Formats: sequence, structure tokens, C-alpha cells
Amino acid sequence: MNGHDEHRMEDERSRRGAELSSEAYFARTVEQSVVAAVLRAAGPTRRQLLAGLGGAALAALIAEVLPLGRVTAFAADPAGKPEKRDLSIGFIPITCATPIIMAEPLGFYKKHGLNATVKRAAGWAMIRDWAINKEVDAAHMLTPMPLAITLGAGSLPVPFYMPAVENINGQAITLHIKHKGVQTAADMKGFRFCVPFDFSMHNYLLRYFLAEGGVHPDKDVQIRVVPPPEMVANLKAGNVNGYLAPDPFNQRAVYENVGFIYKLSKEIWDRHPCCAFTVSKEFATTYPNTFQALFRAIVDATHYASNPAHRKEIAAAIAPTNYLNQPVTVLEQVLTGTYADGLGAIKKVPDRIDFDPYPWHSMAVWILTQMKRWGHVKGDLNYKEVAEQVYLASECDRVAKALGYPTHTATSTKHTIMGKVFDPDQPEAYVKSFKIHSMA
Repeated sequence: MNGHDEHRMEDERSRRGAELSSEAYFARTVEQSVVAAVLRAAGPTRRQLLAGLGGAALAALIAEVLPLGRVTAFAADPAGKPEKRDLSIGFIPITCATPIIMAEPLGFYKKHGLNATVKRAAGWAMIRDWAINKEVDAAHMLTPMPLAITLGAGSLPVPFYMPAVENINGQAITLHIKHKGVQTAADMKGFRFCVPFDFSMHNYLLRYFLAEGGVHPDKDVQIRVVPPPEMVANLKAGNVNGYLAPDPFNQRAVYENVGFIYKLSKEIWDRHPCCAFTVSKEFATTYPNTFQALFRAIVDATHYASNPAHRKEIAAAIAPTNYLNQPVTVLEQVLTGTYADGLGAIKKVPDRIDFDPYPWHSMAVWILTQMKRWGHVKGDLNYKEVAEQVYLASECDRVAKALGYPTHTATSTKHTIMGKVFDPDQPEAYVKSFKIHSMA
């Protein structure tokens, strides 16, 4: 089989995979992986002969000597039986939590041997408290939150792990419809904004955007914390001029003719992290098999969500009242990237939101620099050590590799934020380079 044929087979596998349920897709993927491995191991003549049988016939032949059912079961549960199968996972009803939420109705938790249910919280302080007080086994959190909790910023210090990012991009600055004339950050002086939490990418991206435009976020505007489900109502009531928020509440403001999407967060930092899957260090060490099964389920679901062909299916799965409680059409606009902007245009931005579980250490380092810049942490900070302690990049790659997904050659990389390159090896110099800050 030549390279062209292998690419053609891979394309066909991808197309067919999009048509299958998650469990059937998993079983089919295992079968195809075994068939591909046999073909690779065979010599040229044998490979031609085997390939001539066709995939189904070859799989049946292999199954006579290698039970594929057992291989599938092992692939789904390679680390041993979960010590605890009944799990509760806290979440906020936003599209950033898509993999964590959809893993219940689409069967990813069950596929990996777990009886997990998601539990909706009203706001991030509630999620934090649930996680620290063990009222949930795992939690959907904002990517800065496990760093803050581990450091004791805003709470008692409790070691937390962030094994996987949930979504990248997927946020926006939304302004009240009366502010259609706003062009730059400077036009926003005196505005009242809301963000979902102090320790959030929303807060840090909004602050970065304003400061780059010469607006001090602690002096020239007001930024208050408002739970995401209350943001549209606050915009409608005129309590705030705008927000940098998770979806679907940017799109919901457009849907209700209250606001317009001024700027997608990807325009500030393309492929920035936002939300994540987290567990306490105690949970991970007390229930190692359960943790690994949950880890696999989340990585698997996140990769499934990254496929655009699955987005409409996912929108329907997470729309119901017990999940996001949103119109399917609003969720489809967010997840597919074809959306009304509130200014009369239909935009097509396929990566308006995307899903990639890899928790780059360099992302954590950038977040820590902003926490220090705005006075959220004080004193000396070992950026690299904290990043490696909390963000489980290598572990995420091991899980991804076991599931057949791509892996990485490094745990840190340079990032470009509003045209400026961030070097994770020079974090302190980066912090000191900002003229606008709130450090003592």
C-alpha cells in the first residue's frame, strides 16, 4: 500500500467516523488500528495480498486469532478498574464546558467505565467551593483557577491538577447595542464591564486589550464579577456597557437584540486557552484508576468536539434545560462559527471556538505573569515550577497517545498576543515590560 492509498484510507476513516456514535466510533477505530498495524508489519507481497481482501474481510480474519472485543475493552480500560465509578462533575452552563457536558449524553463517561453525571453551578465561586470541599469529584474550571487555588490566591491553598484544557478561543467582547460607534479601547474609558471571575482568561484578556490601548483597567474603567448566566440581563438593564464573556452569552445578546460582538477573543490571542478539566491532587492520588478513566474520557470527548462535523450533533446534545438551557440555533452559531454579529452581518469564523486538551506549560506561565501584573499574586514566583506542578502536559500526551491522537514534542512554546511574542523562558522580564499594571 503506497502513501497515497494510506492517505485515502485515512480520509475515508475520518468521513465514516463522523457518521458513527462515540462508542461505535471507538470500536471501529480500534479495529482499523489493528488492521493497519497488521498491514504495516507484513512484507510488501503479503501486504498487497492482505490489502486485497478488503478491510472487513481482513478484520474478520484477524479476529479469528485475536479477539477484537478484548482489544477494544483493554483500550478503553488499560489502567485497571476504576475504584469509584459513580462521579459528580461540576460545571458552569457555557459552551467552554462542551466536552465535559457532552460526555454525559453522548456516552463518553460510560465508554470509559464511569457512571458520571454533571452538576450545574451558578457561578465560579460555587465551583471553586464545591471542588475544595469535595462536593464534586472533578470540576470544569477556568484555566487560571487551579493555579490560583494551588497558590492560595483568593482561597486557602489546595493542590489542584489541570490535566486538560477544554476549549481554546470561544470568548468575545460584547458591547451594548448603543455603543455601535466604538472603534478602539480608548473609546471605552469610563465603561462598566463584567467578567465571570477574577481568576479568568476573560479578565486577563480584557485587561490586556484595554491596557494595550492605553486604558488602565483598574483606574479608567470598572470591571465587576457577574456569573455568566446573568450577563445578558445586566447588559439589557444598562448595569454594564459590555463584557468579555464566554459563549453562548455573547451570541445570546445578539439573539435578544441587546448587544453586538465587538471583538472575538481569538483576535486578541488566537488559540488561547479558556476552560479546563480539573481535579484535586488528593482525588487523583486516592483514586488513580478512576482519575485515569476520567482523564481518558475527557481527552476523548475533547478531540471528538474538535471535529467540525460533530458540532451540530453536540449543540443538540448540550442544549437541554439540565445542561446549557439555550436555543439550539444559538449554540450552533457559536459551535459552527457561522453567526450573526449584531451589526447586520453574518460572519464565518470556523475556529471561533475550538477544542484542544493539551495544557501547554507556557499558557500557565503567561497566566501567572498576568496574575502578578494585576496584583493577584505577590512576591517571588517560580513560574515554571508552578506551571509544571498544576498543568499535566506530559500526562495529557500519554493519554492522547494511548487513544490514538496526536502528541507534542515540547511542553512550552512561544505565544503571540496582540502581535507581541511572549517568551515563557523570560516571565519576570515580561511582567516588568508593562507600563500599565497594578503591582505595588
